[in-house]
This record gives sequence, C-alpha cells and structure tokens, in this order.
Amino acid sequence: MENEDIDFIQIAYSIGERAVENKLLPVAIERGTAVIVSRPFEGGELFQSVRGEPLPEFAVEFGCQTWSQFFLKFVLSHPAATCAVPVTKNPKHMTENIVAGCSPLPNIANRQRMIEFWEDV
Repeated sequence: MENEDIDFIQIAYSIGERAVENKLLPVAIERGTAVIVSRPFEGGELFQSVRGEPLPEFAVEFGCQTWSQFFLKFVLSHPAATCAVPVTKNPKHMTENIVAGCSPLPNIANRQRMIEFWEDV
C-alpha cells in the first residue's frame, strides 16, 4: 500500500482483532485507500464471548440495541472504514446490522470505552 496506488483493501477487523489499527489503517487513511472490513463478528466468536451479558449502559448513547450493533458500530466508526461485510442468513440479523449503520456512530471517547469494556470481558 505504501508503494502502489491501491483503490481498496479488504481486511479482517473487529473489536477483538485490532492489530491493523497500528499500521495498516493509518496508511489507508493517508493514501485515501478504501477499507472493506470483513469478519466484524470474528465468524460469530464475539457473540460467544458476551453470551448472557447485557450490553453496557453507555452503548445506548450511540443507539445500540444489540451486540451485533455494538460490534458493527465499533468497526464502522473507525475513520478508515469504508464499509463492513457482516455475514448472516437471518433476515432479523440483517435488519439489526442495517440499523447499526443508520444510527449515530461512537465518537473517539466512546470507542475507547468500548475497548476498555471489551478488554474486561
């Protein structure tokens, strides 16, 4: 990416897989490269980690009603993210995912709270 003019990249990125935040995403921003985020739910593993847990109260500040919205809003709120590709066969889940992108996204302070919450899960 640093040496070629690339229009877009597709990467795995989630609240649980944030290694790309340090190098790859800043380069994408700098170069104007679109970022398609895949695996925002880590293949469903994120849901296993929060099974039976209520959403954190602060999540309502940016319109979260479900864990899928929490996870998607985290990804979509990164300045480098152009779009996310959550995979589902369930129409109800698809509707939840659409709502995540249509309501307010977390700001920088909220993203930090999300990370801190996640690190305690």
